[in-house]
Amino acid sequence: MTHSLRTPDLMIPDRPDPAWLSSPGDAGGAAVDDVIRVRGGTRMTGTVHVVGAKNSALKLMAAALLAPGRSVITNVPRITDIAIMGEVLRRLGCGVRFDADDPVDPMVAYGGVPRSRSVTIDVPETPGIDADCDLVRRLRASICVLGPLLARRGTVRVAHPGGDAIGSRGLDMHIAGLTRMGAEISGERGCVVATAPHGLRGTEIVLDFPSVGATENLVMAAVLAQGTTVIDNAAREPEIVDICTMLQQMGALIDGAGTSTLTVVGVPGLHPVRHATVGDRIVAGTWAFGAAMTRGDVTVTGASPAFLDIALDKLVSAGALVETRRDAFRVRMVDRPRAVDVVTLPYPGFATDLLPMAIGLAAVSDGASLITENIFDGRFMFANEMMRLGADIQTDGHHAVVRGRQRLSGALVRATDIRAGAGLLIAGLCTEGVTEVSQVHHVDRGYPDFVADLRALGVEVERGGAADGGISLGR
Repeated sequence: MTHSLRTPDLMIPDRPDPAWLSSPGDAGGAAVDDVIRVRGGTRMTGTVHVVGAKNSALKLMAAALLAPGRSVITNVPRITDIAIMGEVLRRLGCGVRFDADDPVDPMVAYGGVPRSRSVTIDVPETPGIDADCDLVRRLRASICVLGPLLARRGTVRVAHPGGDAIGSRGLDMHIAGLTRMGAEISGERGCVVATAPHGLRGTEIVLDFPSVGATENLVMAAVLAQGTTVIDNAAREPEIVDICTMLQQMGALIDGAGTSTLTVVGVPGLHPVRHATVGDRIVAGTWAFGAAMTRGDVTVTGASPAFLDIALDKLVSAGALVETRRDAFRVRMVDRPRAVDVVTLPYPGFATDLLPMAIGLAAVSDGASLITENIFDGRFMFANEMMRLGADIQTDGHHAVVRGRQRLSGALVRATDIRAGAGLLIAGLCTEGVTEVSQVHHVDRGYPDFVADLRALGVEVERGGAADGGISLGR
């Protein structure tokens, strides 16, 4: 039986049919038209559990291609992007099966439906070399099959990837690094075609920017290359450490994970493993900012606060009370937040994915905040929707000045990307009236069950089709 990915009863199908993949970000055509409505004036209170990181799980699934046999990845979030990546792997000849994880915490499941799953990937001796163009264009993370397939098969064809409309994200560093390793790369009808006729060889690579995607692709290619590869100015994100940990479990020789220099000694082959995905720091940060914006009290479990040091420090500067444990933290805000400035930077700096939440906090803070975006040139598309809620925002290039207001106003807005959708819904809790967010299929791509989480934190929220009038909040 094929289940719909539409929340709140979102289910990843074990074997989706072509119709399931017919619309961007959607499982059955309906969710593209869905809206979520929230009533303003609500304090978020309670406990929310965070499952595995989307930005890690997708790459771990690609890493499984490096070893023939059966790998199992647990704590995988039950989101649209994971299902799309599963289909990418199926069309490369892999067997892919999703199974419910055993809930280790009562917050892992709502209504008896777990929000995380394990994915079993059976990789053949000779996986395919042509990544499905339609799927890759819908999911930018699927470009990460480039490195492992080139290392395994010596040739690969992958479409230029799609994903969120948050600015240009070229493949220059991926291509330059692989070329230094001996690959020959060309373009063909919107696709990247890479071959390594003499195999990949170790080399020294200096990245112009600590790109997460380029670091991941190059590490996965280097683990089976001949000789030693040194990647300087590598990304340091926890998701990079997670993929390096899985690769090491598979038999790879990697030193320096979590630092700016990665040293990889190539090995003849790897073996399949079982690996648990690291907790999602971006989802955890979303709830942290939500607690501060709504003057609430939220405990977040399942993610390490150490991965959110800068973000949590900003909340403390804004007046929040933050308590941390090894894999959990609590954020309380009693008074109106104070304005704080935010600058996005590669990890361990403030994460660009939390920028919409930072703007939301600034919009209701006491004073003016300067928000600077240094990663993606299209992030501030979100600001136009925030202004529909009454936020006072002025943008200039990669800077935004936000003057806080006591209260925003409910309005009809649209999600322009995953994090913008989540940020708008939380900002809607700081309004007078009801806020309706459309195009929430974006939110489905990054949050396992956003509506259920909001409801568990005391929010009055409903989801339904925009055309059928199937939700009644505020009516």
